[in-house]
Amino acid sequence: MQEFLLVIHRDLTSAHPKPSPEQMKEALKPYQEWVAGIAAQDRLVAPPKRWDVDGRVIRFDKQKEQVQSGPYAEGKESIGGLFLIKAKDYDEAVALAKGCPIIQYGAIVEVRMAIPPVA
Repeated sequence: MQEFLLVIHRDLTSAHPKPSPEQMKEALKPYQEWVAGIAAQDRLVAPPKRWDVDGRVIRFDKQKEQVQSGPYAEGKESIGGLFLIKAKDYDEAVALAKGCPIIQYGAIVEVRMAIPPVA
């Protein structure tokens, strides 16, 4: 089994966020059930964590360090949550990620495979 990171991106900062606060309330129980289902299959490596909407982005531009407020200075999507799961391959990880109920309200789930440490 490989470890995969599931990153839930959603609009947390615009005037009309997607999903809306009402949609998030509606999706909370199905989301908890989805995560519990992954855990019941012994596929949950690290439980979901939520993140603030502020954040900082650090980059170098023309040899000058820049620190910008906000998770994405040029966009409205930010990380709403992330957690680790176990799956045999990308196809299986994507199949689990597709079950995220927040997707139907405009959230995006990114799937990334962990690279095993070099021995």
